[in-house]
Amino acid sequence: MKKTFAITAIALAASATATGSFAQNYPAPNKNITFVVPFAAGGPTDRVARDLAEAMRKPLNATIVIENLGGAGSSIGTAKVANANPDGYTLLVNHIGMSTMPTLYRKLSFDVLKDFEFLGIVNDVPMTVIGRPNLPANNFAELRELINKDKENINLGHSGLGSAGHLCGLMFQSALNVPMTPVPYKGAAPAITDLMGGTIDLMCDQTTNTTSQIEAKKVKAYGVTTLEPLKVPALKDLPTLDSQGLKNFNVTIWHGLYAPKGTPPEVLKTINEALKVAVKDPDFIKKQEGLGAIVVNDQRVEPEEHKKFVAKEIATWGEVIKANGQFAD
Repeated sequence: MKKTFAITAIALAASATATGSFAQNYPAPNKNITFVVPFAAGGPTDRVARDLAEAMRKPLNATIVIENLGGAGSSIGTAKVANANPDGYTLLVNHIGMSTMPTLYRKLSFDVLKDFEFLGIVNDVPMTVIGRPNLPANNFAELRELINKDKENINLGHSGLGSAGHLCGLMFQSALNVPMTPVPYKGAAPAITDLMGGTIDLMCDQTTNTTSQIEAKKVKAYGVTTLEPLKVPALKDLPTLDSQGLKNFNVTIWHGLYAPKGTPPEVLKTINEALKVAVKDPDFIKKQEGLGAIVVNDQRVEPEEHKKFVAKEIATWGEVIKANGQFAD
C-alpha cells in the first residue's frame, strides 16, 4: 500500500536566480514535485530521499512529497516513474537496485539505461554485518568459526530480493564460500526487528539502518564492508571485513536521482543544479554522515557520469547474481 508524506507544506523562497529558473523551466511552478521511493517508509532509502527532498526544496523553491511504492525488489515503483509524464514532477530515488534489476528479473517493463534520464548520484552507503544480540560469537573470527561449524543452522536475513541486504549477503557468502539459509522480509525494518528479537541470526545492511542499533548495543556488529574504517563515532572502532581476512571485500550501496525519459533538457538542468546545491548543503551532509553515509563529491553528480557508472555497475553485479543463480520470476 503506498503512502504519501509531505516533506513540507509550504515552499520556502530561494534565491532570485533559482526561483526564476524554476518558474521558467517548469510549466506549473506551484505544483508539488513527487519523489517516488520504491521501498517501504522508514527504510534506509526512504531516509535518504527525505533528507534529499528537504535539501532540494530550497533551490527549487518547491514542495517535494515522498511517495513510497515498494515491492518486487523496487521494480514496481521504478516502473511507475518510467511510465510517468516526463515533465519533471515525478522523480525516482533508488539505490543500487537500478544496476541489479536487469539481471535479477527475467522480465521488466522498462530498460534502466533507455527509459530514464540520469540526474546524478547522491551518496555512497557502507554496509555492516550484524548479528542477533545472543549470537554466541563476539567478534568476526568467532563468527567465521561458528558459520563454518554450524552452517546448516545459520540463517541470513535480508529485506527482499534485490535489496541492498540481499546483495551484500550474496557477496558475504561468496567471500566465505559458505552458503547460508536466506530469510527474506518485506523491508529492512521488520528484518532488523526480528534480528534484535533473536528470530534470525545475521544480516548485512546499510549503515543508515544499522548505526543506531549498533550504538544502542541492540545487535552485535562484526565488521564494515569498506576498505577503510568509518569515521562515524558509533562505528569508528568497528574493523573492516577486509582487515579481518575477507580480502578486498568492498560493498557500498549508492543512491541516485532519475526522471522519466523525455523530460525536457531545461527541466533536467534545473533539477541537476538543485541536486548539486543539495549535496553541498552542510545540514544534508551532517545528516548523512551521522548515518554513516558519504555524500557524493565527485563527477558522478553529473548526469553523463551517473549513467556511465550505472552501466558499469550493471555488468559487475550481473556477474555476482549469475554466479549465485538467484533470479526472480
